[in-house]
Amino acid sequence: MMGGQSLAAFQRLLLFLAGLCLLATPAGAQSVTTYTQATAGTINRNTDCARPLVRTFSVGSSFTVGDVDIGVLITHTWRGDLQLTLQSPDGTSVQLTNGDTASTSGNNLNVLFDDSAAQLVNTDSPTGNHSSSAPPFQNTFRPRNPLSAFAGKASAGTWRLEICDLYPAADDGTFQYAELRLTSAPSSYADLSLTKSVLGSAPSSGGSVTWRLSVSNSSTSPSAASGVTVKDYLPAGFTFVSASGSGSFNASTGVWTVGAVSAGQTRTIDVTGTINATAGAMIVNEAEIASSSVVDIDSAVNNGVTGEDDYATVSFTVAGTRSAGTAPALSCPNGSTLFDWDPLSWSAGSTANTYSLGGYGSIGFTLSNPGAWLSDNSLGGTSPNLQTAMHGGYVGQKSLIQLVNLPSQSARVTTTITLPAAMQGAQFRLFDVDYAANQFADTVTVEGRYQGATVIPTLTNSIANYVIANSAYGDGGANTGTSDGNVVVTFGQPIDTIIIHYGNHTAAPIDPGQQAIAIGDITFCDPTTVLSVTKVSAVLSDPVNGTTNPKALPGAVVEYCLTISNPGAVAATNVVATDTVPATMTYTAGSMTSGASCAASSTAEDDNASGSDESDPYGASFAGSVISAAANTLSPNQSFALKFRVSVN
Repeated sequence: MMGGQSLAAFQRLLLFLAGLCLLATPAGAQSVTTYTQATAGTINRNTDCARPLVRTFSVGSSFTVGDVDIGVLITHTWRGDLQLTLQSPDGTSVQLTNGDTASTSGNNLNVLFDDSAAQLVNTDSPTGNHSSSAPPFQNTFRPRNPLSAFAGKASAGTWRLEICDLYPAADDGTFQYAELRLTSAPSSYADLSLTKSVLGSAPSSGGSVTWRLSVSNSSTSPSAASGVTVKDYLPAGFTFVSASGSGSFNASTGVWTVGAVSAGQTRTIDVTGTINATAGAMIVNEAEIASSSVVDIDSAVNNGVTGEDDYATVSFTVAGTRSAGTAPALSCPNGSTLFDWDPLSWSAGSTANTYSLGGYGSIGFTLSNPGAWLSDNSLGGTSPNLQTAMHGGYVGQKSLIQLVNLPSQSARVTTTITLPAAMQGAQFRLFDVDYAANQFADTVTVEGRYQGATVIPTLTNSIANYVIANSAYGDGGANTGTSDGNVVVTFGQPIDTIIIHYGNHTAAPIDPGQQAIAIGDITFCDPTTVLSVTKVSAVLSDPVNGTTNPKALPGAVVEYCLTISNPGAVAATNVVATDTVPATMTYTAGSMTSGASCAASSTAEDDNASGSDESDPYGASFAGSVISAAANTLSPNQSFALKFRVSVN
């Protein structure tokens, strides 16, 4: 054993060695300071997003922030209800998660938010539970919006974490713990940014286009950046010819080797090539800074995050004479159903009608017109009506005509097609989308809906029109009986509603004249039903620990919950799910309850398969060793749950 004098000498030696370690640390090294917040707080119906639960971090040290991570532990019975926002002392706010109330039902949020994480928050198992203890944090996820917004900010002051419940009337929870980790900016860093533009007017098919890329280093940057490269994702429809400007460009990889960029300097390159896409095509070019010798204070190079200033995109529509495009094939793995106008009738001038669509129910058409409906005997009489003259090359086939006189360029006829079920896709033609000088300039925008969300179709042009995104624009003449004015609309995703907006674009007179389009037959991909089952468990008590941190010991009581969900497009009927209780467990008689979710499973069920309790609105039974849960109907996006208890043998 050392004596007192020897021990003191040993301690001085340790301090000296520690001092050497400190002296060996580079002057520009970054340091991470962690601030904790462990004051529990309730999350319930009183913590909606107008009245969030607030937890603060008091930062006394003053330095320039280089990076921010924040870990959060919240115990909650529906993780998708949680919305979190972090605010710096200067008022900059970043929303970390916007929740997913529809599908993310797992318990608890136990996450370290880090921009460099590979996975986005709330994209893990939607029904999987996070741990209820931290630190360390169980998961590391990328936040919904980048924390790099805080880079370059001053650290000192009050940082504010706001927590709210997007569905406050349902599930409750508790804020438990958080860590704010602030990394000081290195003494050597740059603030790089990238811009991209198209020089001159949009080219035609076969013509030349030049993209200009510019990399800048802010004049406030303390350092020059060397080894800077940019990845240019040259788009389909573009063939490289040459590049000129700063550095060098590798056409095979799309990498621009920029070199060094001093503070306050901008370096530029022009990339030229030819366009081999058809007229009316949308050409999109994206690029991102791929490398730098020093840290970029407010973005991470080569991470694919489009919201950062080291990422740039530019687009244009190909000009010139075109040929008719080829529509994508409609893939219907479950079969298809044709809505055919030929056997149907439409009362002339009627603006609302319903028809049978296969065995799925009624398809409805509703039309609204801010202008005047017109009448033409050669086109079926008073519009809207079914006629065969405007057939777009499909001779003798009926289509629904809209012959109108609109009061202005901005006026639109809106056709809403309501489907009896969510169809898995659809394809149809619009006839006579074209242009007449000093008369009209047709424009049609088509969109879909699926459970309230917008679905964008693919539009395919003919020679009298061009397409940008989900809109077609007439710029040439087309006779009513030819295919020159056809536009093919293809939905490759599920839809339950189709909306068609018809009017004029800027080539039309301020007060357009008579114009018309027609809607042809519609092919629908038949709907499908998809059911899913999840199972969770919790140990409620055991003979040794009681209800305090119980384990699955012999004699322990375990509660299970089965959740049966329908994420499909149509209702499922006569749904039955079964679960076999293993021989190592004994079912607790009379313990079954049902409800729309595990949290709401409070309706008592008996153990037999008969009686009024079998449809209130769900049923449950136990026979032998098998648990059965049943629902007469399970609509799209609906779930039901069954809870029951067992004891461990």
